[in-house]
Amino acid sequence: MLLLNGMYDAALLLYALSLLFVFSDCLRRNPGGKRLGTGLLAVVGLLQLTGLAIRFAQEGGLPIFTPYDFLFWFSFSMVVTSFAVTYTRGGEFTVLLLSMAGFSVFLLNRVWLTAEDHTLQSWSAVHGWLAMHVILANLSFAALTLGTVFAIMYLFLHTKLKNKKWDDRVRRLPSLETMDKYSYTAILAGVPLLLASLVLAGLSIVAEGRTPLFQDTKVLTTLTGLGVYIAYLVLKFSGLRSGTVMARWAIAGYGFIILNFLLNSWSKFHGWGGE
Repeated sequence: MLLLNGMYDAALLLYALSLLFVFSDCLRRNPGGKRLGTGLLAVVGLLQLTGLAIRFAQEGGLPIFTPYDFLFWFSFSMVVTSFAVTYTRGGEFTVLLLSMAGFSVFLLNRVWLTAEDHTLQSWSAVHGWLAMHVILANLSFAALTLGTVFAIMYLFLHTKLKNKKWDDRVRRLPSLETMDKYSYTAILAGVPLLLASLVLAGLSIVAEGRTPLFQDTKVLTTLTGLGVYIAYLVLKFSGLRSGTVMARWAIAGYGFIILNFLLNSWSKFHGWGGE
């Protein structure tokens, strides 16, 4: 445990340094800082991956059955996604926002939760389904986060262009059409993953005979968030709304996703405490 804590603390420090170098490159072109930030990001990913491998060996399976693990996997997915986007043209600001999300979650995890908190061991009959539920949910959140990042960047660039404020940041961003396309593609990937994750969660609850959990308020927020994203896709297919409206829909849907996770502290829907 001391080894893991040391590795995670080192990864957190390096993540912060990477974020600073990425920010410096976004603030003013700094190729050297960009390369250093990318290198540090790769080290962070390796440390996180090593930590996951150690826990896998210790527990004899994937560490995914606690809120701590969920957030850790999400942070790792942000590191991997950020590293991949680094090598795309005009990806500096995307990497910055993804890194901010990944670092914030990683930091929150270190100061808020531990790997032993609130396990799902009481769901022994459906661990396989729950594993798939958590994996799909994590992939979905990663995709929806990426879609939200492009939506935020779209609104930022749209505001700059509308006010005719040209600067180096504007020139370094992808076009409005490109960001709208990327946001839509990420959300289009994330919504089916989220839906599949929710179906597996529902089947797990039915199989365990815990149907009263469907009356939990978390169900309402979950379905509301999913409904917002489905509405986004329908409006997108119709082509009747502008890019700015669609970007706001994307951000609103993500807001419900964040609210949904925060409700875990007050909700019995997941049964984290084994109730």
